[in-house]
Amino acid sequence: MSLSEVDFRLLERCLAGAPQAWDKFVDRFLGLVIHVAHHTAQSRGLTLDRETEKDLVGEVFVVLLQNDRAVLRRFRRNCSLATYLAVIARRVIVRRLVSFQKQPPSVAGDQLDRQAATDTSIERVIDRDRVEQMILRLDPREADAVRMYHLEGKSYREIGQTVGMSENSIGSLLSRARQKLRDDSNRRDRTATESG
Repeated sequence: MSLSEVDFRLLERCLAGAPQAWDKFVDRFLGLVIHVAHHTAQSRGLTLDRETEKDLVGEVFVVLLQNDRAVLRRFRRNCSLATYLAVIARRVIVRRLVSFQKQPPSVAGDQLDRQAATDTSIERVIDRDRVEQMILRLDPREADAVRMYHLEGKSYREIGQTVGMSENSIGSLLSRARQKLRDDSNRRDRTATESG
């Protein structure tokens, strides 16, 4: 789904600091962030109380405002704004939920989840069609891991269980897959430049 005209105008006004633009932005996407918070918690077997929900949602909007709205300025506008915000919200919420857990099931697993939540080397779910096309160039295990992490939002632990690898190996697998995708993208860019 592409960026709608309504969201494009709202984003532009928000980035320009137009009066009431931020309030309208929050009103428009508050429900989405609340939904992501509950869905993310539920997928980890947690139920949010009202205070925790408010903390998580507030944290997401704080991150969106930080450094002169840097996260919003990085939005490439090649998918819907809601999709992009859902990805950002999930990252922030996962990071906070990991820090909330008093007795994590696995220290290594939590470290991996923390790494996954803050991974900025590739944007998750930015352009689903493009990612699906790129995945076709990978071997099946790499393709499954990339699809589960970038498109389905699964943790390293969940991916490891599905593909039959230890969760400690998933980061390396994803790194190799990303490098292949970057190399392939660079080759195609060079070819396009040379032919143009």
